[in-house]
Amino acid sequence: MRTRRDSEKRKNRNSDEENLKLRIVFAEGGGGGGGGGNSNSSRFSLIYRLIMAGQSRKWMILVATIWIQAFTGTNFDFSAYSSDLKSVLGISQVQLNYLATASDLGKALGWSSGLALLYFPLWTVLFMAAFMGLIGYGIQWLVIQNLISLPYFLVFLLCLLAGCSICWFNTVCFVLCNQNFPTNRALALSLTISFNGVSPALYSLAAKAISSNECSLFLVLNSLLPLITSIVVVVPILRQPPLEPLPADAVRRDSFIFLFLNILAVFTGIYLLVLNSVSTIASIARLLFAGAVFLLVLPLCIPGIVFARDWALKNIYASFRLQGSGFNLVDVDDLELHKELLIGREEYYKANGNGNYSSRDEGEKERCYEKVIEKNRLLVLGEEHPARDLVGRLDFWLYYIAYFCGGTIGLVYSNNLGQIAQSLGFTSKTTELLTLYSSCSFFGRLLSAAPDFMRVKVYFARTGWLAVALLPTPIAFFLLAASSSERALEVGTALIGLSSGFIFAAAVSITSELFGPNSVGVNHNILITNIPLGSLIYGLLAAIVYDGNASSGLTNLELVDGALVCMGRKCYLQTFLWWGCISMLGLASSALLFLRTKPAYDRFEENRILTQVY
Repeated sequence: MRTRRDSEKRKNRNSDEENLKLRIVFAEGGGGGGGGGNSNSSRFSLIYRLIMAGQSRKWMILVATIWIQAFTGTNFDFSAYSSDLKSVLGISQVQLNYLATASDLGKALGWSSGLALLYFPLWTVLFMAAFMGLIGYGIQWLVIQNLISLPYFLVFLLCLLAGCSICWFNTVCFVLCNQNFPTNRALALSLTISFNGVSPALYSLAAKAISSNECSLFLVLNSLLPLITSIVVVVPILRQPPLEPLPADAVRRDSFIFLFLNILAVFTGIYLLVLNSVSTIASIARLLFAGAVFLLVLPLCIPGIVFARDWALKNIYASFRLQGSGFNLVDVDDLELHKELLIGREEYYKANGNGNYSSRDEGEKERCYEKVIEKNRLLVLGEEHPARDLVGRLDFWLYYIAYFCGGTIGLVYSNNLGQIAQSLGFTSKTTELLTLYSSCSFFGRLLSAAPDFMRVKVYFARTGWLAVALLPTPIAFFLLAASSSERALEVGTALIGLSSGFIFAAAVSITSELFGPNSVGVNHNILITNIPLGSLIYGLLAAIVYDGNASSGLTNLELVDGALVCMGRKCYLQTFLWWGCISMLGLASSALLFLRTKPAYDRFEENRILTQVY
């Protein structure tokens, strides 16, 4: 019975899409003859204009999510003020690590934002997140300025509240992208999440523009800028367009617009990366910050591109042949039928002595290989996995380890970047290193859209791209262990930022493809529980090594603002070696995940090509 109802719903959706196409045809001049033809043509022209107006509002919402992400990546600049916080509170490196963990622990409470959306409208959740950040960061600024005095435990709670606000902002952005770009969900998510990586560069320019050398100014910006951004973007969020089925030409037009936006995003990242280093004078910093804001406002020209779609399709789009965002998963009924057929084929080949039909000419596989690669692996993409089924899958735990030993360790590195630079004698370079990390993280996030733009000419499973993205991380840590020069620190920071940025942006799409798009909200929150766990474990490891070297007498010590600071290469040498070995484990896990999921991706790609042909 449910299958029949679902089939009827699908027919209705197809009918609605055909009606939409007819409306557009009539609106463009096919109104028919006779006296009533002009009336029908005017009516359909009005409908067409309304549809295009809704499409314009959709792109304005995308720009709003870009602004939210660009000004709410406040957890990246923890290193900018962590030394001041450590000095004012009079705490050890281990205790400082717990504060960094508290900020990341807010991500483990990401489910609370989804719960809030069940009872409050989207704009209310947006402002709840803004006021969490205002309180969390604002009171920390008062503590650093010695205007108030708080015990360590309350500062820990403030860091937790601030970290939770970031997660709530992210949830708002994910919901907006899912609601307004169901066909190009992966492209919308990768683009908007990318701008989260430019926050430190924007905040650094803003701090220089105010002409203040106080690192605590970052806390003021962290508390105020997200609130101001929320006020600015609330209007397009309140005026969300109704979801309309898109004809094929509209899907292609949207793909071209995303290509244009990604090119503009690359230019924005290069602008912030290159020019941030020359903004030493306040007047120049103000000019560069105004230019950065202009680049963030520039995507508002997208509605004009929407209305000029005919020119775009005829003159530019033909060169790219983009087919939506990539992995647009099949209907539930077709998915079940496809799965049954695949299971039947698997059983047939197993009965003939080979468990892997895609390589049946290679002979009999070894039992160990069958257990690791073939046993209980995913057959198709997009099958919904409730939380109970999710945690019972080996593929999920391989994915979890890859994220835990890859992206998370990169985030912990950024949290410790201030102390790392200080121990190597590059304290004055901390802000520049943060800008470098965030800019490379931004480019890594943009590269996460590569599978969607390149799939026509170069097809590669997204889990394979994940394995490639993890490769720079161990290289960077071993480079940092081998050399303590400023150049090695810059190269290592850039590689780690590039790798972790790709993982952060690609993770939502991978979770959706492997374990179902409808369950992505719950499943992704389960996945990112590794962030606070990794922040605690990796940060604690670094802090213990740091404090151990500081108390051993084998390294140089300096008194900075009343606190002893470990100086020298040995302060983080063992940490870099440990982190490098752990990231190798993540690389191995991602490679194994790729081998297990590659057949499912290949089958999906074959079916997509056959569908287009017929």
